[in-house]
Amino acid sequence: MEEIEFIIEACKESMENSIDHLERELLNIRAGKASPSMLSSIKLDYYGSITPLSQIVNINTPDAQTISVQPWEKDKLQEIEKAIMIANLGFNPMNNGESIIITIPPLTEERRKELVKIAKSEIEKAKISVRNSRKEANNEIKKCEVSLDQKSISEDDIQNLTNKYITQIDKIYSVKEKEILSV
Repeated sequence: MEEIEFIIEACKESMENSIDHLERELLNIRAGKASPSMLSSIKLDYYGSITPLSQIVNINTPDAQTISVQPWEKDKLQEIEKAIMIANLGFNPMNNGESIIITIPPLTEERRKELVKIAKSEIEKAKISVRNSRKEANNEIKKCEVSLDQKSISEDDIQNLTNKYITQIDKIYSVKEKEILSV
């Protein structure tokens, strides 16, 4: 019985990890409004170690179309600007000697539809991941030496978990789709 509880808990944790991963991936899909999270994937060499950009600069959004990147060390401006360019996020950073200003171009209708497709693709990957977690858990339960009734109850519990996380993924998609399509 304890073994089944462990399997169900591991399955739940795996599904939660799928949701966390999905949310991180969707942060990279910009919806036209400037956000510090748009630069979250950028890392650069900082005194010999690969460091996330957010740990060596102050990132602000003075308005909905602008991101301001203020480095703590002015001599790192060139490296930071280069890292933003290399990240290939579609931004054209401007270095004014004090900080880096990134103007977020407005999204075209075509680009918005493209971003919705990318978001939908990430949603599908998350659903597949959740379903794979369900499959693995069910396979583990089949190996357990418990009654058929207990196996059936456990499989129902796992299916309920799956339904819960798939519904959560659909809600996340609805919010992101609305965010992308709103002008």
